Amino acid sequence: MAQKQDIFTLMGGRVRIRRGTYNPTSDAVWLAAYGAGRNAKTVLDVGIGTGGAALCLGAHMPNAHITGIDISPQMLAQCAENAALNGCDIELINADITKWRTDSTFDLVITNPPYFKGTPARHNAHHNTDLDLWTKKCLARVRPRGTFAIITDAATAATVIAQMAQKCGDIEIFPLFGAKNTAERVIIRGRVGTRGPTIIHHGMPMNNPDILRDGLTIDAALSTLG
Repeated sequence: MAQKQDIFTLMGGRVRIRRGTYNPTSDAVWLAAYGAGRNAKTVLDVGIGTGGAALCLGAHMPNAHITGIDISPQMLAQCAENAALNGCDIELINADITKWRTDSTFDLVITNPPYFKGTPARHNAHHNTDLDLWTKKCLARVRPRGTFAIITDAATAATVIAQMAQKCGDIEIFPLFGAKNTAERVIIRGRVGTRGPTIIHHGMPMNNPDILRDGLTIDAALSTLG
């Protein structure tokens, strides 16, 4: 990620983010790179924060209509600034996904949820939520045969997969590796209402330049590897 004054970039400069209370990490780039493997016209980013994943997805899918929901007005204000910085139109909703009352469904729902437990950081992102309920509520917003994509810590992946198995088929599990021999993050996607088998991919290192620097989708990167 290149830094220039109070702006830093993702995807080799295709996405610009104003440095703020919470700054998106490479998780946002990876999530968008997996979600963009689907031809979605409508997208919901649950827990959109300051917009990292949504803006990366918008760079992959400029014609998609993107909606973001977050419980924090401060995060949404910063997201609106980042959306304007990138010339991206995102519909923003200030609500708690676990309590949001709506009948709206989307072709694609993505989320980078609050999966850590313990004392939260100052920005309160990624901490202390009921991940089982969070996943269930996200799945409820996916239209039939639409796609749900999530990135989470490897230690919490079983919780997510257990919920997805009740609603999804064609589940694909993609591990991401850091310095250890075991995965640090896992990206998972599935289609609501289908019955296809589960696939576990070989995975990639978290610093893979095809995704982070060149801005490829995971599907495109895998195709180059044969």
